[in-house]
Amino acid sequence: MQRPGIVARASGFLFNQPYFLLFLVALFWSGNAIIGRAAIERGMPPIGLSFWRWFLAFLIVLPFAWRHLRVEWRSMLGAWPVMLGLGTLGGASFNLCMYIGLQTTQAINAGLLQAFIPVTILMLAIPILGERTNVRQVSGMVVAFTGVLAIIFQGDLGRMLGLSFARGDVWIVVGVVLNAFYSIVLKWKPAVHPLSLLAGIFGVSSVALLPPYLIESLSGRPVPLTGVSIAAILYVALFPAVAAYFCYNRGIELLGPSRAGVAIYLVPMMVSLLAVGLLGEPFHLYHALGMALILGGLAFAEARRGGGK
Repeated sequence: MQRPGIVARASGFLFNQPYFLLFLVALFWSGNAIIGRAAIERGMPPIGLSFWRWFLAFLIVLPFAWRHLRVEWRSMLGAWPVMLGLGTLGGASFNLCMYIGLQTTQAINAGLLQAFIPVTILMLAIPILGERTNVRQVSGMVVAFTGVLAIIFQGDLGRMLGLSFARGDVWIVVGVVLNAFYSIVLKWKPAVHPLSLLAGIFGVSSVALLPPYLIESLSGRPVPLTGVSIAAILYVALFPAVAAYFCYNRGIELLGPSRAGVAIYLVPMMVSLLAVGLLGEPFHLYHALGMALILGGLAFAEARRGGGK
């Protein structure tokens, strides 16, 4: 029997390294906030960017997934409620909220608020999946949520008491909750090849976004055919969509949704560095405070329990 080549062996090894895969997820998703913000500032409509991201990702994956889909399409059709949930939550809704939010908030805010995804997953996993929690995890959630509030209200107690906040940040938080639901629903995915699953999710996302995309285009906001728009669509389709979701789905398969959520911990720092360096966005004290509270709370919640419980 012929032994697999070096590339095949390396690919097989990396396919079973969840933390490496999740590092790539964080890297690609950080780029999504940066590229999305830059493209929207240059006239790219948010729904159009989201639709073409998923439709192009579907076209990229389809040739590789085709031989699996021919065998597994019945299994996916039988699990249509799960596939519908995955396509509308993780694909269409989360990224649409992200791009809409980036119209009126900084990329830094989008990155920092995404750090709340792991805690949101844990909060949902407790009642839905029956996962057990403890005082440490609950305390960590409270601290992390305080960090989210610090970012949304820009560290201003007056804004908090007057309920004055950036509309874009609220869109990002809604997307965070939807992405957490995606991670939970992924536990019930059909037993199909990863490429079949991606093709199904991307296809559902594209169909779900088609009506609002057509409305947006006909109302006077078509996608501009420029070098910037084409490059942005290619990037968000190839890396934050195809590559990141492939790695994220595999990470959840290997670690489970709560532990795989650690991938998001790296997003705030990566987005902040990229946003300051590439977009020239200011980094305020409340960003640092929010980041410290979010990551501190997450670290406390995820730390191994000592001898006393």
